[in-house]
Amino acid sequence: MDDVITVAVVDDHPAMRLGVRLWMESADPPIQVTAEGDSIMTAWTEPGDHADVVVLDLELRPGVPAYDDLRRLATAGRRVVVYTHRQDQAAALACIAGGATTYLTKHESNEHLVSAVRAAAAGEQYVSPSLAGAMANNPAADRPRLSPREKEVLLAWFRSSSKQMVATRLYLSLSAVNRHIERARAKYAEAGRAAGTKADLLKRAVEDELVTWEDI
Repeated sequence: MDDVITVAVVDDHPAMRLGVRLWMESADPPIQVTAEGDSIMTAWTEPGDHADVVVLDLELRPGVPAYDDLRRLATAGRRVVVYTHRQDQAAALACIAGGATTYLTKHESNEHLVSAVRAAAAGEQYVSPSLAGAMANNPAADRPRLSPREKEVLLAWFRSSSKQMVATRLYLSLSAVNRHIERARAKYAEAGRAAGTKADLLKRAVEDELVTWEDI
């Protein structure tokens, strides 16, 4: 059972939470929903705090996007799939910038949600049709939107001689450090600006004004 993916579902609509649970349980192999609720605390308290992936409704309160909640989860190293009725490009890009692994609309099929959860559990980004459209129309598409945690890890790595030193400094596991660095690399690769080495990543970060040479 150690390889079973676990999910916490945060959505203010009971019918939607039930639907997500059924889709996860019907997946092959099944994905286990260990916690569900209409409050962000579902993802922070037992047993939701141990879930591999958080499926987050962007508007737990009508008209108030949960960007701050998303950023707090991402900064803590949580893997978040945003699942929302909103279909605007700005919201999609804001969520990716805030650290979401994927942005899906509720108009997309359950197969996309299952695939997105599997990708998130593996530390990968899943590009849904809605996210692909937003990225394609992004006027700053060549400048990846790194999450605050990814920027923090990169800066610490640029200042350190090893990833283990970064893990110790930021109170993260080594796997979490590797995940944030690889996610940053993936975002640069998707933007057509590959950064396969530490030197390449530093160059990209300076080009995008994420860091300055004085920061290092």
